[in-house]
Formats: sequence, C-alpha cells, structure tokens
Amino acid sequence: MRALKTGCFVLEWLNIYAVCYYFNFVFFHLRAEHGFGNKENLLFAALNGFLYIFGSWFGGKFAQARGNFASLFVGFSILAVVMVCGLGAASPVAHTLVMVGWTLGICFTWPALEALAAESSSRTGLTRMVGIYNVVWASGAALAYFTGGTLLEMLGPRSLYWLPASVHLVQLVLVWWLHGVSKQLPPHPSPLPLGGGEGEESSPHPLPADAGLFLKLAWVANPFAYIAMNTIIPLVPDLAAKLGLSTAAAGFVASVWMFARLGAFALLWWWPGWHYRFGWLAGAYVLMGASFAALLLVPSLAVIVVAQLIFGVSVGLIYYSSLFYSMDVGETKGEHGGFHEALIGMGLFGGPAVGAVTMHFLPGRSTAGIWAVTALLLVGLVVLLWMRRKREATFD
Repeated sequence: MRALKTGCFVLEWLNIYAVCYYFNFVFFHLRAEHGFGNKENLLFAALNGFLYIFGSWFGGKFAQARGNFASLFVGFSILAVVMVCGLGAASPVAHTLVMVGWTLGICFTWPALEALAAESSSRTGLTRMVGIYNVVWASGAALAYFTGGTLLEMLGPRSLYWLPASVHLVQLVLVWWLHGVSKQLPPHPSPLPLGGGEGEESSPHPLPADAGLFLKLAWVANPFAYIAMNTIIPLVPDLAAKLGLSTAAAGFVASVWMFARLGAFALLWWWPGWHYRFGWLAGAYVLMGASFAALLLVPSLAVIVVAQLIFGVSVGLIYYSSLFYSMDVGETKGEHGGFHEALIGMGLFGGPAVGAVTMHFLPGRSTAGIWAVTALLLVGLVVLLWMRRKREATFD
C-alpha cells in the first residue's frame, strides 16, 4: 500500500508540473506570437474552464465506474498525443484546438488522483492523505511557475508542448507499473496511511451534525477562489509588461502566491483546528477578495508581492476545505472528486468570462474587468453568509 500511495503522489507531482508549465505560460506565447491582449487571453482561459466543468464531472464518473487506473491511462494518453500535435500549431485556432484536447485529457486525471490518495484510509488517515496530496501538487505548481519563465526563454516556445508530452509518457509507464502493484494487494486492504504506524487508527472524532453544510459552503467558496486565480493568470503577461519584467522575472514574481498557498497547505495539514469552523472559511474568503483587487489594481511591486502572500494563504484554505470535505463526507471518492473538480471548472470559466465580457463592452476602461470580477467575489461572500444564516435559523 505504501508503494502505491508513494507512486500516486509522484504521478500527481509530475502532472501538476506539466499542467502548469503549459497552461500558465501559453498566455505569454499567445501574447508574443499572435498578439493576444487581455481580452483574448481571458476568453482562451474561459473556454478551458467551460470545458472543464463538464469534462471533470464525467471524469469522476468514469473513474468511479471503470477504475482510477483506467481513467489515468486514458487521460495521460490523450495528453501525450495532444501535446505532440501542439508542436505543429501555428495559428490561434490551432492553439485553441490543442487546448481543447488538452483540457479533455486533464479531466480524466485529477478526480482519479484525488480518489487514489483518499482510498483505503480511515478518517484519521484521510486527514494525512489529503494533506500530503495538497502539499505535493502545490509544490509542483509553485516550482513550475517559478522555473517556467526561465525554461521557456532557454528552451523556446515549442517546449510548451514537447516538455509536457515527455512527462505524460513517463506517467503512462508509471501508471502501468502501479496498476501491477495494486493487483498484488489484498482485495480489501486495511487502511494504512503513508507513514502510519501504531495508534494511527485510533477512533477519530465523529462527523459534526453540520458536516454536509460545510461541504456545500466549501463547494460554493472554491469556484469563487478559482474565479480569482484564473483571472490573475491570463493577466500576468500584461502586468509583467507594465512593470517591465521579462518572462523569467514574471515567473519569479507571479509565483509568490503559489508558494504562499504551499505554506498554507503544510500548516493546514498539521493543524486540524480549522476543520468545520465557519470563521476560518469566511475570513479566508474576505482576505482573498481584498488581496485580489490590490494585486491587479495597485501598480506597485511591493504591494503585488504582499497581496500575493495574503491571496495564496486565503485560496489555500478555501481549496483545502473543498477537497477535504469532499473526501471526508461520503464514500464515493472518485465521484466526489469529479464534482469538486467540476466546481473548480465553474470558477475557471466564470472569472475570465466576466472579465472578457466587461472588457468587450467597456473597452475604454482597462480596469473594468477587474472590478467586475471583484464584484462577483462579493456576491459569493453574500451567498456564503446567507447559507450559514439559513442553517442557524433552522435551529432557532
């Protein structure tokens, strides 16, 4: 079991690095080679999010019905083929078609990886597994953004495709090996978290009566967090140009919030005191909205760095809540993982779509899209407070 879990976390790290290298820096390539501005980059990101809503939901269903390893094999195969095809993309339409195929491939990977991390773990073990899972992917994402700009300058724009393709081929080999390992395990292995030992399976605290509410609250908050995150990423090339940063320097600066998120994941993993406490979720949401606006509206490098630190910690707690509650409440890990990812897709679509539409109708106001997304984040806060108040009123 330990070898299987370790192998799955290796798969996860490779996946996030390849994903972030391609998707975070394709916006720089589209801006430099095809003249994409903020509106075009936001539309590109919105299409990705729209497809991800439905694709990840289907991917979770597929993983639950056909098995996690089958889902991973399908996903990595699609990704490898599509990335190889991307080497021949020479027009905006071709790049868009590659992104569409890439998105569909990704949808088969994350629900299965989440389920593999959580399966065969007790509630005590689950806390540990979700913590490791989050730290692993967050470290890969931060490192990919930090090093991606330098790699892109050194290796050239074609590396956006051949480097991820190479990674996905390695993943296919690893999936084949891990599937063989899984067949040698007992049909119903006893739960043993990675690094577990004597006393690890002591009786955990029972689920609170309002656990279902917290799952719904997190499922509402997380898409709004991704609205903010996926609005920032397409706008980084323009932000870098305004600050006079190279692609490599932009990667260094814009990765600050990802390292902050990684730190938050590590802290939240070891300290469970935030579990099922509304104040932590609401506080993180408020800080997320404020830091989002400051990051994109204040043209100061110092403010941008500080805002990123706050933003990263905030979205870290919101994401952790969604994934932890998705795995903690209910038994269908793959299906819940797929729904968790589908809600992420709503955020991936919503933020860029609102920003792009606002820029289209208010072309003379460069910050209109940012203000529109900030207003959308405020709507999310109102919804969270209403859901909490409605629950409290039920018991009055």
